[in-house]
Amino acid sequence: MNPAQQILAIFERHGIDTVFGYPGGCIMPLYDALVDSVGVNHVLCRHEQGCALAADGYARASGRVGVAIGTSGPGATNLLTGVANAHRDSVPLVVITGQTPSALIGTDAFQEVDVLGMSLDIVKHSALITEPDAVGPAVEQAFEIATDGRPGPVWLDIPKDVLQAEGLASVTGAAARTEPAPRPTNSEIAALLDRLARARRPVLYSGGGVARAGAETAFRAFVAASKLPNVNSLNGIGNAGPARCEALGMLGMHGSKAANRAVDECDLLLVVGARLDDRATGRLDGFAPNARLVHIDIDAAELHKRRPADLAIRADLTATLEALTEGMAKQGLKIAAWRRQCRQWQTHDGFAAAAAGPTGDPASIGGPALVRALSAAAPSDAIVACDVGQHQMWVAQHFAFAAPRNHLSSGGLGTMGFGLPAAIGAQFAEPDRCVINIAGDGSFMMNMQELATVRRYRLPLKIVIADNACLGMVRQQQELFYANRESQIALDDNPDFAALARAFDIPTVQVRQYGELAAGLAALFDTPGACLLHVAVARADNVWPTVAPGQANRNMLDAESWYAAECPPTAAQA
Repeated sequence: MNPAQQILAIFERHGIDTVFGYPGGCIMPLYDALVDSVGVNHVLCRHEQGCALAADGYARASGRVGVAIGTSGPGATNLLTGVANAHRDSVPLVVITGQTPSALIGTDAFQEVDVLGMSLDIVKHSALITEPDAVGPAVEQAFEIATDGRPGPVWLDIPKDVLQAEGLASVTGAAARTEPAPRPTNSEIAALLDRLARARRPVLYSGGGVARAGAETAFRAFVAASKLPNVNSLNGIGNAGPARCEALGMLGMHGSKAANRAVDECDLLLVVGARLDDRATGRLDGFAPNARLVHIDIDAAELHKRRPADLAIRADLTATLEALTEGMAKQGLKIAAWRRQCRQWQTHDGFAAAAAGPTGDPASIGGPALVRALSAAAPSDAIVACDVGQHQMWVAQHFAFAAPRNHLSSGGLGTMGFGLPAAIGAQFAEPDRCVINIAGDGSFMMNMQELATVRRYRLPLKIVIADNACLGMVRQQQELFYANRESQIALDDNPDFAALARAFDIPTVQVRQYGELAAGLAALFDTPGACLLHVAVARADNVWPTVAPGQANRNMLDAESWYAAECPPTAAQA
């Protein structure tokens, strides 16, 4: 057995039946071993960035480790963006690249780059494996590190000659597991329950860590027992479940006014599996200014990082939430008036139904209207892989998600081109589920070559392109904060997306007016196999509400107040 064969045997023992990759010279020994593998299905994407993002989508949708494979040089550099994306959102990946032969390392050989040096900031662990007998233990350790504690990517760079060295023994047993995740102490639980009991305006703020920890059931049980008004980050959408009891929705830059107001006025903020990123907090000294902060996370580096916590608990989320739920059974919270206030805010300042178009034109299709109609038409357990841009925020605001693993979105890195390959990965992870890629015209163009992957594997993906013929989020920022001086955002020379899809044997439905939307959505979901829905969205539509750069979340702008200030009525209108 050579190390390449050993790697595949380790994959099989870890239950890895699907990997995403693109071959090349220095990774060729591993691809040669794949010819004889019966337990590992290799998915050939059409760009290494697509490989990494597909592995990311696979991991998010399934909760298992995603695997991406590439060759040296440009193969490795093309993987970087996808690996960084997984790192910022705590997604477990194992990435393996071939490297130039050992004797050539450091000589600027053909397709040689310093993968170890380039990857250090975007992985949990990275290593250059220089000895054949070190490959097996390194791969075993990679799976352990990727899933231990806060998940993330691990990158192994292996020279070609090391991969093909002969004479290794058969695969040994799995590497010894690291210590189990810490559990909360009795004193920590007692202190937290005491703070909750004394609070009169508490808010629960959850993030992507809930799903990464597999703590959805424990989280919902705690919410049901405590009945705490709760908000979530972008990657925490779906944590509250379909019941959405006391849920105020997403907070932050494009969150609901109800969520941001509740956080602004709370006296205790309980943060569970969230990192208080800048898009969620806005101006930090204006975030929950009157609240005591309690922060629960598995990663000690996140505790006290952006704001000191009154109580910080590094512990497994499931164990902590279960202990809190048990404590809630013994003591109630005296927050009835606060709950009523939050419900009132949600009624008046939640994500209200949007008009068909931003200018009152009934034929125009607005982004929120598209997403609400899509949410109503899609299966309740559909997985949505969203690209980055205005449509990403409309999906976060207006699509009803029953579970956090149903919503795949690039939160920390904001990677345009994420959606299509992530949807491909999700479809391999959940072949019997409906998987939808929602893209903007700009982001779709970033990785549209993966339509070839959809065709090759006959994936039944549903692709929705919200086409406003511009880089919508950049255009919105230029309109609101740069005196409407548009610069390099026009995409009115987009290709014919319908003809493009047909070139890949993917049926297409086009919708140009609001009255055609219902029929278009019906055709999308009724078409067997893959289908692309191309929707013309009003160019002038903005994401509302929004927070101006550098401002506190309490100072949210909405369309009515903004246009009233920017466009005062004429004398005749007055």
